[in-house]
Amino acid sequence: MADLNLSASPSPGGKNPKASASKGAASKETPKLRMSPAGDHSPVSRTAGAIIGVVSVVALALAIFLSNPTAPTTQGTGAGTGTTASSVTPTRHTTRVSVGVEGMAFTPNHIEVPVGDHLIIDFTNSGDQRHDLVFENGVTSGSLATGETKELDLGVVSGDLEGWCSLPGHREMGMTLHVQATGASSSAGASASGGHAGHDHGQDAAAGPATPTELTDYAATITPRDPVLPPATSETERHYTFTVTEQTTNVTDTLTRQTWTFNGDAPGPILRGHIGDTFHITLVNNGTMSHSLDFHAGLVSPDQVMRSIEPGQTLEYTFVAKNAGIWLYHCSTAPMSMHIANGMFGAVIIDPTDLGTVDREYVMVASELYLGADGQSADASLLSALAPNAMAFNGVPFQYKAHPIQIKTNERVRVWVMDAGPNLATTFHVVGTQFDTVWREGAYVIRGGGADGGWGQVLTLGAAEGGFVEFTPSEAGHYSFVNHALSLAEKGQVGVFEVSD
Repeated sequence: MADLNLSASPSPGGKNPKASASKGAASKETPKLRMSPAGDHSPVSRTAGAIIGVVSVVALALAIFLSNPTAPTTQGTGAGTGTTASSVTPTRHTTRVSVGVEGMAFTPNHIEVPVGDHLIIDFTNSGDQRHDLVFENGVTSGSLATGETKELDLGVVSGDLEGWCSLPGHREMGMTLHVQATGASSSAGASASGGHAGHDHGQDAAAGPATPTELTDYAATITPRDPVLPPATSETERHYTFTVTEQTTNVTDTLTRQTWTFNGDAPGPILRGHIGDTFHITLVNNGTMSHSLDFHAGLVSPDQVMRSIEPGQTLEYTFVAKNAGIWLYHCSTAPMSMHIANGMFGAVIIDPTDLGTVDREYVMVASELYLGADGQSADASLLSALAPNAMAFNGVPFQYKAHPIQIKTNERVRVWVMDAGPNLATTFHVVGTQFDTVWREGAYVIRGGGADGGWGQVLTLGAAEGGFVEFTPSEAGHYSFVNHALSLAEKGQVGVFEVSD
């Protein structure tokens, strides 16, 4: 295990000095001017040239206006269109197109407009959650609720133009709109912006923006989430309020990420009850976008209780727990992977009727982090590639390595494990011991040791699966627990049980 840097010894912690961002060295030389053919760079000649340039621009603008006084005199920023409106002859014709939303796509998602036409788009959010429509030239609808309409004036079309929904993950789900300028030269449609805006990682994505050492050192400076699972209370009608918040949280001393959460934490509240209990959840959306809930513990029609609600709205979600298990809950607003990756998940534990007694009981919710630039939400490109650059138990990488969980020798321990994903499997293992009981997805795999003396070494779970293991350490020492998909453990899914006499 030492070769894998999964040592059971807790980290000494301590904050790292803040790394200075590389801005590039400022030049000590006076910037060189572009040489004219004549090579004349006297102050007088430069001033005269500037004046002539300004006069020429004004004259050109006046000529365009006089040729078409009804055309707009500005075209937004003009960024990314390849050519400017001044390079084409306005047709004095207006093309008007209505664009809506169906699922996670614009309809239509391809528009052909003759070069020189004045393009106006009437964008209606006909989807089931908030969307916007942003073009690379800076024209934007702003965030629209379901049913809202916005007129977008894109001016005189001079070349191809790309549009997309800028809400996190929506572009990657296919919410793009291509405006094709018919009759344009081959160079007119070249986009100045290139690939996806807003996804410049500034480094090798595989390496990630934070190292395991940085993550561990930061974990040592915070109070870890309490992993202790209290027993279920006796009431049968259970009432909870889940308030959606969107906030920026620290990942290291120098890196933050945008999280979307239930009640301000990821995972959200861990609920526990018995078969037959009724759960009443009030969802309050205090975020800036659409959100929703999906409780795997309930057998209910998704149509109403799992619908997305707007900022400021509430929703009542009621279900009866009919079956035992550790069940995932999460935001079900598309793209679901993005909402889960940003922190909108938790677990509901419904005790089996024959659950035995133990001395210690814990819960570990495994999840993946797709860290992008500082202050940003989950990196959608890493998410679609199933390539997390950090992993966690109960939301924070390495927190139980930096803060070992204290237990005693010969105490019987139960650990509930939920794989919240959103994508990858978890193989839960405790180094130095074996499981005499393994319960997975509603059934005992092993109980009290196998009939022929067999015990277990791992609890293997796919995304959204859960179960528990039981073991009894007989010797004092440091017992690491890991996701035995070891490359994932090395990214943060590792902790320590510190056992004392």
